[in-house]
Amino acid sequence: MTISFAPALAQDAKENDKVIAAAAAQAEAELHQTFTNLQFDEFGPSPIVGPIYQAVAGGRIIYYAPKSEHLLFAAVYDKNGINLTALAQEQSAQRKLKVVDPAKALAIGPANAPTVIEFTDPDCPYCQALERFWAAKAAEGKPVRRLVYFVSGIHPTAAAKAEHILCSPDREAAFKATYAGQVPAQLRACAEGRAKVEADATLVSKVGITGTPTLIVDGKLVSGFQQAELEAFLDRQGQQKAATSAPR
Repeated sequence: MTISFAPALAQDAKENDKVIAAAAAQAEAELHQTFTNLQFDEFGPSPIVGPIYQAVAGGRIIYYAPKSEHLLFAAVYDKNGINLTALAQEQSAQRKLKVVDPAKALAIGPANAPTVIEFTDPDCPYCQALERFWAAKAAEGKPVRRLVYFVSGIHPTAAAKAEHILCSPDREAAFKATYAGQVPAQLRACAEGRAKVEADATLVSKVGITGTPTLIVDGKLVSGFQQAELEAFLDRQGQQKAATSAPR
């Protein structure tokens, strides 16, 4: 005698589809109710399965769903419109700031200018572009005070060039020349510069810097040369300066 399970399996599949459809309808209704200003054309199941975990990689918040093996680069908002991802990034930056000693940085720029913390690599093309950006802003009357730490583990000659800068009589001039590609055939070397490069490498590991340039601006971590964010920072600084210097 042959027993067929096909009708029972088909019935189970239909019931399962009904459960999924009902759950989706409920979720859609809740989305409408919670985010009343959100307009969308389609709504349906996501490929993500199971719990989602939050991680920090190179100063950026990412989300991981191990069950479905999905990695999400996204911004998470609560029902009040607060960007929880941005808050998590700020909190991460604040934790990193605690291990950064400004007294041990290579300081570039006028002491009374707005301060940024900069992790940089002499051989990084985006770092060189950032250097040109800062120079252009200084020429516009918008200088910054940069507290520089060298990332020497990405490019093979970065450590030697960083040591050359730190061993030069005029470190700021050597920094600008090196980032402009004006590197002498014989790089300077000294015990003090080598020790500083090694100390920076230890700090970079503690802070978790994996790419360059990485900046801390207004207590926020900025990964890469994000020109719009830096322009906005300088504009805010200019507005604050104008407000404090305005006659009362």
